[in-house]
Amino acid sequence: MADRQVGTVKGFGVRTRAHGQIILKLVLLAALLYLFILSITLLGSAFKLFGKDFAETIFQATSSPIVGLMIGILATAVIQSSSTTTTMIVQMVAAGLLPFESSIAMVMGANIGTSVTNTIVSLGHIARGDEFKRAFAGAMCHDFFNVCSVIVLLPLQMKFNIIGRSALFLEEIFAGFGGLTFSSPLKTITKPLANQIVILAGESGWITAAISFLMLIIALRYMVKVLKSLVLARVEKFFQRYIFRTPLLGLLLGMFLTALVQSSSITTSLVVPLIGAGVITLSQVYPYLLGANVGTTITAFLASFVTGSHEAVTVAFGHLIFNVFGIAVFWPLKRIPIWMAEGLSAITLRSRLYPILYILFAFFIIPGVIIYLYK
Repeated sequence: MADRQVGTVKGFGVRTRAHGQIILKLVLLAALLYLFILSITLLGSAFKLFGKDFAETIFQATSSPIVGLMIGILATAVIQSSSTTTTMIVQMVAAGLLPFESSIAMVMGANIGTSVTNTIVSLGHIARGDEFKRAFAGAMCHDFFNVCSVIVLLPLQMKFNIIGRSALFLEEIFAGFGGLTFSSPLKTITKPLANQIVILAGESGWITAAISFLMLIIALRYMVKVLKSLVLARVEKFFQRYIFRTPLLGLLLGMFLTALVQSSSITTSLVVPLIGAGVITLSQVYPYLLGANVGTTITAFLASFVTGSHEAVTVAFGHLIFNVFGIAVFWPLKRIPIWMAEGLSAITLRSRLYPILYILFAFFIIPGVIIYLYK
């Protein structure tokens, strides 16, 4: 009897500590969300301080959609966060520093650049032959879906502005229903502190931008960590046993899990070891990867609502529409990116140097050279 009472007390203590940790994480998450919004507000102030000459330089540098695409790839590969890249793109459009047409190309590049993370994760299997082949193919499947989507949609966007027109249409519909009034109370509570930081920075655009960028990196990095500990640990077993039985369940899980965690890099990297171990196949995981692409657009929407700019919200819709159009084309044609991924992964068996060279050239060297040549 006494042992049972001791066990009950211990169990109650464990549950109390667990609940206390959850509450602490939720408080931390709220603080990080405030820091995220503060960083966006501060970034807008920094761009205003740069002035007209800086705006003209940005317009000239991104006048070509190809350059915009390469900037998106390179920036996201370096930062390893498409959320950070798209947030900055949204803020630059809101500040009038970046033309909408160039922003769409940069968002497309960010989609490609974000797959560098799960490609690097796959290198953890590099010493184990067939296991590495499967893991690398899983990472490449996400990459090639994004590449194929860009190959089809970028020329159509350049010729007919299909994404821009669709994004503007949706933005006008939601604004017409009164859903997008852009009077953000969160911006109101961050603006006074942002103004004080600008004053402390000596009203320097570069110093203010550096501070805001540091805040943005910290906020997104630790928001992802906190959300990962709250969400992913609880779904991993369920995720492995049940979700990949139907394509629709995989798509929905990828979408909602990525929206919760705000990082497609995390959610797509999570399945790479499962693919490497042979637990799931590329065909099973493919819808999940597509869903992750949709889920990650939530960050751009959050950033755009803070800015209070209709143009910024249109960019966020453009990001969403690009992914939806890509799914509409390459879910029925899934054999194309899967075949490309399997083909490249088969080549890696000849030399372990090939995947490393692929990462260097695809995400860093080629975008860097193209940007330099266009300049």
